[in-house]
Amino acid sequence: MTEDRPGFTHRRERHGLIGPFSGRQLLLAAAAIAVVAIVIVAITTPLGNTSIGPNIANPRATPFIIGEAPAEGLRPGSTAPDLATTLDDGTTYQLTDLDDRPIRLADLRGKVVWLNFWASWCPPCQQETPILRELDAKYRDRGLAIIGISVQETTPADVEAYAQRYQLGYTIGFDGSGHILRTYRVFALPTQFFIDVNGMVQLVLNGPVDEAGASALIESMLGAVPSDPGPS
Repeated sequence: MTEDRPGFTHRRERHGLIGPFSGRQLLLAAAAIAVVAIVIVAITTPLGNTSIGPNIANPRATPFIIGEAPAEGLRPGSTAPDLATTLDDGTTYQLTDLDDRPIRLADLRGKVVWLNFWASWCPPCQQETPILRELDAKYRDRGLAIIGISVQETTPADVEAYAQRYQLGYTIGFDGSGHILRTYRVFALPTQFFIDVNGMVQLVLNGPVDEAGASALIESMLGAVPSDPGPS
């Protein structure tokens, strides 16, 4: 009598798509890499650009991130916010220079204004300091006003010492409270705002500038004709 025996079956051992990894695992890994890449691009891409000038970003330097990027920053074509803001208690905070004099964009209307948010301890800010100094000397008499807005510093005296050490001749405002930094939605240092003669933002860049590109942009903006404000 022959015993019933289970039939013999050969099942092939399952292998991953690549080595021990399954297709699903590889897909999840690829998705994670893509997310990281998108985040890197987001924090190193300028907040806006303009068609009137070349790319002015320094390709060899990256910004120093100091906060979370806003859902929407200031864009080219928008009116530059005042360098003053109303506080919760109803008082007005006005940005002042290192001699405690108010800095107002209205007083600079008709000039090309370059706002540079920076800090003396910030390596990419230090790297571009000579560029701002040279372009200030080159274009000041032609209608460029550079305003360096110092943020996250201890005292105006510390900023003044830095300005004297590197012989910075342009105006520097001390935004120790960070009110103007928040008004302009700055999350990286340095951050640049180029404002035309009519008070409109033309370019926003989070990161250091390239000297040749910045010079070309300034030349193009200085050559623009102011719009007629009409009868007063």
